[in-house]
Amino acid sequence: MDTTSKLALIINDLDLPQMHRSIAQKVQNQERIGFEEGVYLYEHGELAYLGVLANCIREAKHGDRTYFNRNFHLEPTNLCVYDCKFCSYSRLIKQKAEGWELTMEEMLDIVKKYDNEPVTEVHIVGGVLPQYDVAFYSALFTAIKKHRPELHVKALTPVEYHYIFKKAKIDYAAGMKLMKDAGLESMPGGGAEIFHPEIREQIAKDKCTADQWLAIHEEWHKLGMRSNATMLYGHIERFEHRVDHMERLRQLQDKTGGFQTFIPLKFRNQHNQMDHVPEVSVIEDLRNYAIARIYMDNFDHIKAYWAMISRQTAQLSLNFGVDDIDGTLDDTTKIYSMAGAEEQTPAMSTQEVANLIKQVKRRPIERDTLYNVIKDYTDVVFEDEVKPQYYKLPVVN
Repeated sequence: MDTTSKLALIINDLDLPQMHRSIAQKVQNQERIGFEEGVYLYEHGELAYLGVLANCIREAKHGDRTYFNRNFHLEPTNLCVYDCKFCSYSRLIKQKAEGWELTMEEMLDIVKKYDNEPVTEVHIVGGVLPQYDVAFYSALFTAIKKHRPELHVKALTPVEYHYIFKKAKIDYAAGMKLMKDAGLESMPGGGAEIFHPEIREQIAKDKCTADQWLAIHEEWHKLGMRSNATMLYGHIERFEHRVDHMERLRQLQDKTGGFQTFIPLKFRNQHNQMDHVPEVSVIEDLRNYAIARIYMDNFDHIKAYWAMISRQTAQLSLNFGVDDIDGTLDDTTKIYSMAGAEEQTPAMSTQEVANLIKQVKRRPIERDTLYNVIKDYTDVVFEDEVKPQYYKLPVVN
């Protein structure tokens, strides 16, 4: 039975609560659900029910297509002036011996290591330190584009931009224009965490506020540029905090249309100040992806980071609203592994990513950062492929 038929059965099932059937009817009619309905789904939505609704939306938007790209991470430092309670990655300056600080030359050396690899994106994000300022990042972006003009620079979050613009005494509009002129092409979605001040004050009180995060993305969108958005879930927040977070993003998307992808990020409890908080189950992960797909009606894509949630859960998520599992990645990124993700050396070849997607009857589509299709791997038969050897970041433990 196809997804549309399953949805019709739900709508006509008089044994189901009226709210279940009403929300399903809205999905069928491509109507927006409201805040209270979003909370209701979290409180009462069973996994199978949510999967049908989310999958119906996913297939209406993308059919069986599942996107990935070829990317690598450049992480300038894991030292940081901020003290986020959930973060397993960063180290305060007093913990300098446990971290790294890369010079401009070292960062460019990492970029050059990929000169013979068919990567399309460099993803730059890391800790916040005074020396990594507007002048530094402007010079870095310009140098990367000069060396490899076709490599898409996706870099930094409002956490970094708020800090460096404040330090430089320039406003968000001027700062984002400066970054664009230097070579920045899109922004990742990090630093959002949970917007509601009741939670944000407890887990990330030092960094930019929700309003500041949204304002920086808005200025970027005004320049005609694209960005992503995230939500950190599964810690001390309540369901209404998740819906509030998505509602704020949905409202900004109504205004600008600049967001491409919404990325729910699972809280991992290893090696951080919230290690006493239990992690949510895989069932809750899938429920959360599904509700995100239902609620975020004006976002084209929902992404699951396979490196964070495991390859198997990523496969499952493709039937719960997810249409993107990120990139081939490589083991230069430490953000996931240091938080206790299942993937401690997160690297997959293109063949492995394509096969992962095919195993659950989806079509693997290689994309660029802006979702232009590079290649459809549905009918590609791979010869034995040697997994590339990637360059590892220097980490002092």
